[in-house]
Amino acid sequence: MFTGIVEELGTVVAIQPQGDAVRLRIHGPVVTLDAVHGASIAVNGVCLTVVEHADGAFTADVMQETLDRSSLGGLAVGSRVNLERPVTLEARLGGHLVQGHVDGTGTILERVASEHWEVVRVSLPDELGRYVVEKGSITVDGVSLTVVEAAPDSFTISLIPTTLGLTTLGTKAVGDTVNLEVDVVAKYVERLLQWRTA
Repeated sequence: MFTGIVEELGTVVAIQPQGDAVRLRIHGPVVTLDAVHGASIAVNGVCLTVVEHADGAFTADVMQETLDRSSLGGLAVGSRVNLERPVTLEARLGGHLVQGHVDGTGTILERVASEHWEVVRVSLPDELGRYVVEKGSITVDGVSLTVVEAAPDSFTISLIPTTLGLTTLGTKAVGDTVNLEVDVVAKYVERLLQWRTA
């Protein structure tokens, strides 16, 4: 379980194709400080398992399902990625409950800069629209954000200077793909209501 508060910007240092999977090596000295084999690290919002770690970098296998459902298949050597370790029970929950299970991808449609922040519009897949509400939480490339406006096929978020400077969202351009994870509470409520009316 994560919070969507990015700890550091990592860099992809190697990509090894493995047929229906890839092995990523990512430099991230902060998130590897206490890494162990089998630990979880969120990479652009995708929960990956540490296979190896040394010299401030870790290796993780990414299966085809993850490549199909996320933007990780588009990474290249040198790509910057948002990194976060799982939350511990004694830590403050700074963002919201994030599983690291990407629900789909969106495309950045528009960026409108203001003096101190930017408003970004992101496309929303049809099957996710019902989970996104104004002032609700959403995870974009692993970053916990508040929805400003929820339209049927898109939503907007406001990015403060900290988010612009310390995450990949500061450099994403119109047309770029981002990973989306909707609020898990909304999905559970929907499922419970389906059982109640069945």
